[in-house]
Amino acid sequence: MDRAHLAGFLRARREALQPEDVGLPRGSRRRSGGLRREEVAALAGMSADYYSRMEQQRGPVPSEQILGALARGLHLSLSERDHLFALAGHRAPRRVLRDDHLSPTMMRIVDRLADTPALVMSRFGETLVQTRPAVAEPARSSRPC
Repeated sequence: MDRAHLAGFLRARREALQPEDVGLPRGSRRRSGGLRREEVAALAGMSADYYSRMEQQRGPVPSEQILGALARGLHLSLSERDHLFALAGHRAPRRVLRDDHLSPTMMRIVDRLADTPALVMSRFGETLVQTRPAVAEPARSSRPC
């Protein structure tokens, strides 16, 4: 395990994300950009102390489950996730190509289109995700029932 590179990678990814990117409110008392360690820990479902120790090069070797949770919490791409696993001394999980998976980048794009009708479909025509304005309202009859 390369503790220094793992810590640097986690810190860089944490600082690159903004609270709005992961659905958190910005808050008024931020001294610097990026997410706080506590916010990353909450997104990954781990203790803030455990995450802080990893960034400070002091923690134990993280398990594959912890690395997977960090990859999801930090919205890592597949190649970034693989790099995270390699830094921690684990083999990256096998990649499975699926039609029902949306990349974090595509999810961010759809999230930012909240006031515009938009949807993403699979190659089979199934709706994978859609914005609220894209949801069709049921037709209303002008005649009373």
